[in-house]
Amino acid sequence: MHVIVATDGSQQSLDAARHLRSFADPARITDVTVLAVVRPLAAVAFADDLAPADRTRAEGESSSFRAAAESAVRVVAAELDGWGPTVRTSIRSGSPAQEITKAASALGAGLVVVAAGGRGLSRTVLLGSTAQRVQHSAPCPVLVVRPVPRPRAPRP
Repeated sequence: MHVIVATDGSQQSLDAARHLRSFADPARITDVTVLAVVRPLAAVAFADDLAPADRTRAEGESSSFRAAAESAVRVVAAELDGWGPTVRTSIRSGSPAQEITKAASALGAGLVVVAAGGRGLSRTVLLGSTAQRVQHSAPCPVLVVRPVPRPRAPRP
């Protein structure tokens, strides 16, 4: 089975890849494609949560959306490297939900893994956007990995 792991450069997308690795049987997965989609002319940059900590802010500001996407797919792919299946990376340009769905069709994917709440906006907004669109249009099952809830501080 071919699995697509979508990343938007967020920590949640890395956590989604880790979640897949925690329960999936690598003997049943032949290939994993780590996919990032860059929106052309986007007003919001590609998330850069997965960039190395030692990279300076000036470097981050001067890098392109594509460079941030390349960094994100490398980090997520490294998390899955050595697990068993062949790991590939891919960067597409366009609408994230449409491109993830197109990739799933083109690659004959048996599963798509996406994170909900990846860009730090409200969980309702995020689950209602890319993750939800992929769920409704993908040609295969979709695993939506929600962020682990943060523990709330006790009330005084």
